[in-house]
Amino acid sequence: MPQSPVRDYFHNIWQTVRTILIGMRISLKYCFAKTVTLQYPDVAPALQPRYRGFHYFEIEKCIACDLCAKACPVDCIYIEKTGPRKIDKSSGVAAGGAMTRYAIDYAKCMFCALCCDPCPTDCIHMGNLHDMSGYTRESMIVEFTELAKEGLQTPQPLWMTKDHLPEWAATRKREWIDFEHSNDKLSGDRDRRRLEMVKALEPSAPKKT
Repeated sequence: MPQSPVRDYFHNIWQTVRTILIGMRISLKYCFAKTVTLQYPDVAPALQPRYRGFHYFEIEKCIACDLCAKACPVDCIYIEKTGPRKIDKSSGVAAGGAMTRYAIDYAKCMFCALCCDPCPTDCIHMGNLHDMSGYTRESMIVEFTELAKEGLQTPQPLWMTKDHLPEWAATRKREWIDFEHSNDKLSGDRDRRRLEMVKALEPSAPKKT
C-alpha cells in the first residue's frame, strides 16, 4: 500500500533532524576536546598512519608505463624514457630504456594518491615529508631522476639540509637516506640500491626469462 503524503512529510522531517543531530554529536565531541599545541619544529608534527606527504619514488623498479601519469587528475606527472623497460622478477629491478625524466609538479599536485594504486611495480608511494617551500613555481617541480643521481628517493625539504637538527628530524632524515621505507628485494643493501638507481638512468639490456 502506498504511504500517505502526510506520513512521508513527517518522516522526511524526522530523517533531516536525525541526520543533523548525528553530525552535531560528532562535531560537539571535538569542540569540547582539550587542544594540544605541538612545539614544531622542536617537536615532530603529528602525522596519521595514512598521511599523504611528498612522494618517494623507487626509480630502479619503474618501467615507465605512464599509468601513474594517466591516473593523475591534474596532469602533474611527467615521464620520459629512451625505450621500453621491463621488470626482472628475480631481482625486482627494471631494465631496458633509460629513465630520462620522472618529475612531479607540486604546485599542481593534490596529494590524492591516485597515482600510487595503478602502478604495476609498486614504485611510487606517498611519503611522510610534510613541507616544501620555494620562491618560484619552477622550484616546485621535483625532478626525481636528478634526485636518483644523489641516491635519494624523495625531495629534501629545507629542514633536512641543516647540520643541526632536532632528534625527530635527524631520525626522519636517516630513515630516508637509509631507504627504510623501501620494502623489497633490495632491503638492507643500500649500496646496491644506489647503484641500481643510477643504472636506471642508463639504457641496459633486460635479462632473458
